[in-house]
Amino acid sequence: MVLVVLGLLASGLAVTSAMKQDLLSRTDDGLTNAVQTWARPRDPASAPAQGMPPGPRRPPSQYYSMITIGNGDTIINNDFSDEPDLAGLPSGNAGPTTVKSADGDGPEWRVVKASTPFGESVVATPLGDVHATLSRLMWLQLGIGVLVVLAIGVLSYLLVRSSLRPLRRVEETAHAIAAGNLNMRVPSAPPNTEVGSLSGSLNAMLGQIQRAFARTAASEQQARASEEKMRRFIADASHELRTPLTSIKGFAELYKQGAVPDATDAMGRIDAEAGRMGLLVEDLLMLARLDAHRPIAHQPVDVLMLATDAVHSAKAAAPQRPIRIEVGDATEPPVVSGDAPRLLQVVRNLINNAIAHTPAEASITVGVGVDQSNGHDDVLLTVTDTGQGLTPDEASHVFERFYRGDSSRHRGDSGGGSGLGLSIVAALVDAHRGTVGVDSTPGEGSTFWVRLPRLDD
Repeated sequence: MVLVVLGLLASGLAVTSAMKQDLLSRTDDGLTNAVQTWARPRDPASAPAQGMPPGPRRPPSQYYSMITIGNGDTIINNDFSDEPDLAGLPSGNAGPTTVKSADGDGPEWRVVKASTPFGESVVATPLGDVHATLSRLMWLQLGIGVLVVLAIGVLSYLLVRSSLRPLRRVEETAHAIAAGNLNMRVPSAPPNTEVGSLSGSLNAMLGQIQRAFARTAASEQQARASEEKMRRFIADASHELRTPLTSIKGFAELYKQGAVPDATDAMGRIDAEAGRMGLLVEDLLMLARLDAHRPIAHQPVDVLMLATDAVHSAKAAAPQRPIRIEVGDATEPPVVSGDAPRLLQVVRNLINNAIAHTPAEASITVGVGVDQSNGHDDVLLTVTDTGQGLTPDEASHVFERFYRGDSSRHRGDSGGGSGLGLSIVAALVDAHRGTVGVDSTPGEGSTFWVRLPRLDD
């Protein structure tokens, strides 16, 4: 706006100056023609006397004229109420000159002086009309300039308001986001504009911020869950270790006091509790190693051979149990890539879990085959029992550490496990990039299954 005002001011001054020069030039031309007409050679006797009516050679009436004859007489023709101050004019010819009025209050005069054969001739005209014209021109320019400035100001306001409307929407969106609504996005604008580019960048940034917040929230939730899981794990482990330690300490105190009638039986109980505690510590160490994601050995492993070995061991430990093995119809060998001892532990833990939680007459079937029903070539290992089964709630927690189902469930040939067997199964299967689950119907039995990626031939 300042530049517009300065431009209008500069143009106004230029126009006024040009108009002033043009008006003065026209005035000077008229004065020069008039004084040259009067200065032509002629008979001095024909010059009009002072106070006589003007003759045919008198300058036009819009001029003031003063003619000085050689004998010192002066003839003045003046149709104005004022006259110029000629005291400062030099002798001889004088080009167009601006002088003040004689009384000092009137308008300036433009004067031309020339020598004649019989004396001197002075022609002048007041500049009041010139000044009035320039004054009207300046007022006109001032009015036009004010209107132009106002019009430009209004148009600029409207244009700026219109151009800032998208930025106001950006501001409103920013306030909404600051209030906690991270789902808000800046309204889109044409991408070839600055606002459109800004909107796109802000929306991309908001998306990244929202995803970062989501990741942070998920990480915090996962950390809280892990912390709670670790706290529960430590409490459960402490409880499990306290039980055999308490038994060992109790038998030792009784032995020292001589209150144990059969020392051999007491030592056997202490040894059994120590063995139970040792197994628990080994299971805890294994879970800790699996949680640390330590690399495992990878070599071709025939799951059918592992299952056969595990079934033979289970029959030797529980000869009264009806345990058998079934092989699927697939022609491909059930071979996977993994650690054979760890996979053997998976099969044994599943069989031992079935033995521990089913009646002595319940049958156990170990199945091995190749399954392609889910679009993948997997080795499928199943352990099915005909026990009392699991409730849906028990089935959803059965692979958690130290989880034990309903205390009314039958514990067959085992005196009660640590609650880590199935947790170890889940961790080992996950380390082999497999999946584990259970399908169970209360009153009918359960089927624990393991899927492992089959090793291509």
